[in-house]
Amino acid sequence: MNLVRAELERLSARRFVQLMVVLLVLAFGVTAATTLAGSHRPSAEELSSARSQAAEARQSMEDTFQQCLARQNGTLPSSDSEQYFPSDCSQIDPTLKERLPIAADFLPGVFSFAQQARPLLYFLIAFLVLFGFLVGASYVGADLNSGGVVNLLLWRPRRMTVLGAKLGTLLGTVLALALVASAFYLATFWVIGQTAGLAGELGGEFWRDLGAVHGRGVVLVLLASALGFAIATLGRHTSAALGAVAAYAVVWELGARLVLEIVDARRPDRLMLSSHIGAWLSGEARFYDSRLCTGTETGMYCDGFYSLTWAPALVVLLVLTGGLTAAAFAVFRRRDLI
Repeated sequence: MNLVRAELERLSARRFVQLMVVLLVLAFGVTAATTLAGSHRPSAEELSSARSQAAEARQSMEDTFQQCLARQNGTLPSSDSEQYFPSDCSQIDPTLKERLPIAADFLPGVFSFAQQARPLLYFLIAFLVLFGFLVGASYVGADLNSGGVVNLLLWRPRRMTVLGAKLGTLLGTVLALALVASAFYLATFWVIGQTAGLAGELGGEFWRDLGAVHGRGVVLVLLASALGFAIATLGRHTSAALGAVAAYAVVWELGARLVLEIVDARRPDRLMLSSHIGAWLSGEARFYDSRLCTGTETGMYCDGFYSLTWAPALVVLLVLTGGLTAAAFAVFRRRDLI
């Protein structure tokens, strides 16, 4: 327990951690102030007009769908024959859409919490992922490079215990910060929506979806923290983690993606870590590949899209993070630290 308390004090005393917390608060404050300044409470006339426009948009979608069905049945009037319709009318079926036009879509300059909560949460998660990775890398990297770990081992000469305490303290601190920050963050924008904007439809499904995104985001933040910690431990320096990420982005995400396109590889996005991160965070990610429709019979519908779901994406992220973390502990156990 004394070791964990000591590590917690060391982590909270680091200037880089304090700087990142200040930047987190600053980014949050700027986002909230910008949102508040650019929003206003809609008047009764604005709401009435927006509802009418949303109803017209929904009716237009239904009319277009019915015209598409009429074309398939050969009953479409000649006056509408030049209008374009997809070969598969289910593509424009309003009942199959993820969402239909609502009044908030036609209220420019009005912040809607129901519509903007998810994008705002994505923004917070992205910052927390960056925060966790950088703090995790600098926390252990600085100690290994400066000899702080050696001094700590003189007091507690158990390498696995010391490194495990560092990792556990890091993950616990990042988890607590992520939960507090996200709760305060969402509560602030909820208040803005209630007082200077539009709350929107906040039913049980909305909160379940938002909670699922938040839960997956917190897991991603913890994985990023552990990943930064592991790479810095393997490289014995904070810059090792930064260099590894930069090298991966340039060599694989950019270079390998270009090569895969040149050789006409099928489904190249499934080989990219960024695709799995997006699939895990959103629950499912769809990607386009024109080669999927090669050989499709004439008249057969093929949209050329394929999906990555959250389950295999999580497996990839866990294997990568777990493998590097296990390697870091194995190397730390036997390596000369002086």
